[in-house]
Amino acid sequence: MNQLKTKLTERFPALASRDYVIFVVGQLLSVIGTWAQSTALPYLAYRISGRPFDLGLIGFSNTLPTLLFALPAGVLVERWDKRQTVIVLQAVMALQAFGLAWLAYTNRLQIWHIIALAFFFGSAVSIEVTARQSMLIELAGREALPSAIALQTTAFNTGRVLGPMLAAWLISATGSEGSVFLANGISFLFVIAGLLVARTRFKVRKEAKAKGGLKEEFRAGIAYIRSSPVVLSVILMAALVGFFGVPLTQQIPAVARDVLKSALDTETAIATRTSNLYAAQGVGALTAAFLAAYLASANRQNMLMLGQASFVFPIIALGFVRDVNAALFLLALVGWGTVTQLVTMNTLIQVEVPDHLRGRVFSVYFWALQGVAPFGSIVIGWMAQTWNVPVTIIVGGTTCLIGILAIRLTLRKKETQQEAAQGAGESSG
Repeated sequence: MNQLKTKLTERFPALASRDYVIFVVGQLLSVIGTWAQSTALPYLAYRISGRPFDLGLIGFSNTLPTLLFALPAGVLVERWDKRQTVIVLQAVMALQAFGLAWLAYTNRLQIWHIIALAFFFGSAVSIEVTARQSMLIELAGREALPSAIALQTTAFNTGRVLGPMLAAWLISATGSEGSVFLANGISFLFVIAGLLVARTRFKVRKEAKAKGGLKEEFRAGIAYIRSSPVVLSVILMAALVGFFGVPLTQQIPAVARDVLKSALDTETAIATRTSNLYAAQGVGALTAAFLAAYLASANRQNMLMLGQASFVFPIIALGFVRDVNAALFLLALVGWGTVTQLVTMNTLIQVEVPDHLRGRVFSVYFWALQGVAPFGSIVIGWMAQTWNVPVTIIVGGTTCLIGILAIRLTLRKKETQQEAAQGAGESSG
């Protein structure tokens, strides 16, 4: 038993921290509920209205707070106790889920309720994510940080597989999406309880800050980003994926109901198909998360390129298929590519950036990924409503491909210029 534990901690160093293990177990239970709700809510919204634009509008409302709050949150969380911040915001997210459950059970839930509560939830997430990601090093330690990020992503994507399955079972068993929202609200209590028990034993001692306000601290973070080609390119690629890539997956309910429809469809069949599409994406994501945890020391630039290719090309292909099995396979690849690139970008940000700038720089990265997503959701939703869903998916995927290639070519050019400048300096010296 001790030998197995030793092997596990050698391969996954974050598991050596009792406090990190307590947190990640609670997080696993919580994200299962979150993904169950993320499956049931757009299914319910599309069942109510039947408009792809509403799916985009809900995505807009959910991610708009990131545009508004993520950047100042990066400075603020460095001043706050990160563990306590996460606890409070997890409680706020639980209230949103319980609110949805009450509205659903009383048959009062309408599209505007979903949009308003999506904004409420997104407001908490826009701050909580930065606090939680910055907290990982305090739970696991710097040496175990890549492992901690990868294992947390594994837990998150385990939820992507189990959550849709739980949603389909609860809707089928109870006949109401309210049961899914109720289960999600309860699931937040586990991560809150875990953090109440866990301690941040690797907490970094705060350095005395120079005189200046939030604006000066934020400018210091931006100056660092501009001076680092790798960090800057990661943030630009995150913005591209956030605007054109991620919003495409918000159209899964429309793909399930309209693109992959059959003559024998019933509401139960459509709900099951929707859940299966989400679950297929989750299986690919979970596989990627396990590999990321196992290959934490792999070349990150190569992994990023592989993840981007595995995301873009299957997305484009998804616009051409009308077969359920082919769509399931492609969405599994999309899930694999999504997580591989996001884990790699997250790790690059957290490992490259100094401790005193991590919160600020990560908030800019998160803002780039999610802050532009509201507009991406609206654009993609409008395109799907005006043209059709398959054409929108092809156009969005192709745009991602062209943008990623342009950013990579620019990065390579800057690196070549830096190497040339360093060589000239050494020659003159």
